Amino acid sequence: MWVATVLHRPVVPVPLFFTSHLIPKVLLKPKTFRFGFPLPSLKLKASATKKQLQTQEPDNEDLHNQEKSNDQSFDLGWLPTFPHVLVASMSNFLFGYHIGVMNGPIVSIARELGFEGDPILEGLVVSIFIAGAFIGSLSCGSLVDKLGCRRTFQIDTIPLVLGAVLSAQAHSLNEILLGRFLVGLGIGVNTVLVPIYISEVAPTKYRGSLGTLSQIGSCLGIIFSLCLGIPAEHDPHWWRIMFYIASMPGFLLALGMQFTVESPRWLCRVGDIKDAQTIIRNLWGDSEVDKAIEEFQSIISNDGTDVNSRWMQLLEEPHSRVAFIGGALFVLQQFAGINGVLYFSSLTFQDVGIASGALASLFVGLTNFAGALCASYLMDTQGRRRLLIGSYLGMAVSMFLTVFAINYPLEEDFSHNLSILGTLMYIFTFAIGAGPVTGLIIPELSSSKTRGKIMSFSFSVHWVCNFLVGLLFLDLVEMFGVASVYAGFGSVSVLSAIFAYYFLVETKGRSLEEIEMSLNSNMRGGGR
Repeated sequence: MWVATVLHRPVVPVPLFFTSHLIPKVLLKPKTFRFGFPLPSLKLKASATKKQLQTQEPDNEDLHNQEKSNDQSFDLGWLPTFPHVLVASMSNFLFGYHIGVMNGPIVSIARELGFEGDPILEGLVVSIFIAGAFIGSLSCGSLVDKLGCRRTFQIDTIPLVLGAVLSAQAHSLNEILLGRFLVGLGIGVNTVLVPIYISEVAPTKYRGSLGTLSQIGSCLGIIFSLCLGIPAEHDPHWWRIMFYIASMPGFLLALGMQFTVESPRWLCRVGDIKDAQTIIRNLWGDSEVDKAIEEFQSIISNDGTDVNSRWMQLLEEPHSRVAFIGGALFVLQQFAGINGVLYFSSLTFQDVGIASGALASLFVGLTNFAGALCASYLMDTQGRRRLLIGSYLGMAVSMFLTVFAINYPLEEDFSHNLSILGTLMYIFTFAIGAGPVTGLIIPELSSSKTRGKIMSFSFSVHWVCNFLVGLLFLDLVEMFGVASVYAGFGSVSVLSAIFAYYFLVETKGRSLEEIEMSLNSNMRGGGR
């Protein structure tokens, strides 16, 4: 959804693109719920300190050493939530894997299944994935409203596993098309579901950093599939093994979700307050239980107790504003050119002697991964809005740098190296903000009742724009030249930064309920 990938040849696009522990009594071990981790103290201190203070008065040196020790302590408040988010992010690992799995083997698949040399059919095998993802994205909102996140995750593994196995056993064009469509269907659901789950389960303080795990999972999936695909250059049947391997994470995801928690916000909406309290206590801490439940119930009292939202509600304020922002962010993200740059980057790498498409893709994947790691740190320190603006400005500079290298009479090797630098800078700056922030900030801005529908709408816009950019890119390059098209991408990046500056509010450090109340002036606490 928000990751960078590269194709060996330009074809119709593939997408870019996360218990209650009780105080022990009578020497009993603390109880936990599912992935239970007793909530660690936010600042770890030596237990002997209190005893020392009771027996003697510390001197200045002791006080200095104690302060220094406290400054170097670790904040582990994210740890109880981490395993739950990690399991959910396995969906994005699958997403990245299914992007990379087609990069090299498409030639072998076409040859073995009898449509080699037909660019229309080769493109169809790739683009059918997007058709499935579009339908999956639209359906996810209703599934989450009715079933909750955990059950939707588990049900969604069915088309993912079935599609991978059908693709591995395909002996005709129709069979590979069906397999790829089913995989796309599952991926479409997951791209909507993972950001919703992470935003609703993660503590406010760590929501941004934990949200980037979905981006990191996608990057790792791409890198793993690219490395696994190296034998495909010599073994024409290796692609079947790659698809069989793709079915395994689906089984692990279905099993892992059995041990994760449900969204406490969804549990409150369906009236299961006790389980919601247990989850909040175990993941967020005892001090957050009463405040969180009070905020949840305040939102529910204004929205109503009906779990299901209606699509027509997206036309009402303030939901229409958030739906507009969500759709616009994905339109701008796609037309800022991430797919186009990546389709052309393989040729750019060839100019400097990197003839292997797999190696070029690996460079892209590692750059994307490095950017995602940086985003995991910056998301909760710099904030979403600032990171998104900076990301798009960096993408614009990278595009204009590449245009300069193409248009101006420079020494050939220097020009090629400058183009490589511009491409890698573009991918890196995309991975820092435009990739992960776009998927994270939309559920943060959405109301509790319409979050699923707004995310479904936003990602369906994403898939349509993704398809259009891949479909039109080569024709635009042929008509206007690559420099002009890249200049257009840079201009859209500048426009995206301006849009983020004027239309987005900062969500860092604010609970989802606080954000919702501030966006709805009719609700108690509105206008803050």
